[in-house]
Amino acid sequence: MDQPLLMRQLAFVVEVDRLKEILRQTPVASGARRENSAEHSWHLALMAGVLASYAAEPVDLLRVLRMLLIHDVIEIDAGDTFAFDEAANASKQEREERAADRIFGMLPPGQDAEHRALWDEFEAGATPESRYANALDRLQPLLLNAQSGGGSWRDHGIRRDQVLRRMDPIRTVLPEVWPRVMEIVDWACAEKHILP
Repeated sequence: MDQPLLMRQLAFVVEVDRLKEILRQTPVASGARRENSAEHSWHLALMAGVLASYAAEPVDLLRVLRMLLIHDVIEIDAGDTFAFDEAANASKQEREERAADRIFGMLPPGQDAEHRALWDEFEAGATPESRYANALDRLQPLLLNAQSGGGSWRDHGIRRDQVLRRMDPIRTVLPEVWPRVMEIVDWACAEKHILP
């Protein structure tokens, strides 16, 4: 057994446990508290399997699952950037690139590049798998905000046009789901959870 290799892998595994401490703006469905980024990643991975039949393009589900499980580990260093925070989004890419270098760099050669490539693929959104993963990453907060009575939309005074712009990838990646997205947005606007 290669002990230095194992030690690097175990150090990475322990480091990514810190993702449980990163709070997102989105509440859990009950509205009792904000979800953490590890819960978010797990939820997306579960959704990927459940909703795969709705993907507009065939996807390698195992690749999607791996991508979703690591897509937010950079938040350990970079923090969670609220999708509707324009100021924080201006520096997001630089912060996340530095975080990716450090966190994936903890892994041994080969594994570091493999995990970084999955993260880069998710960020680029240029493959069927990354488009599907990104669509789920947008759908999940919509569902939780709606279920919790407006959640982060209400807390931050989010407008309909902002939500629709954020949800737009779902329209082409999960076209059969899009009508439900619109029903949720219309309902949330009628309930004044989303501003006009």
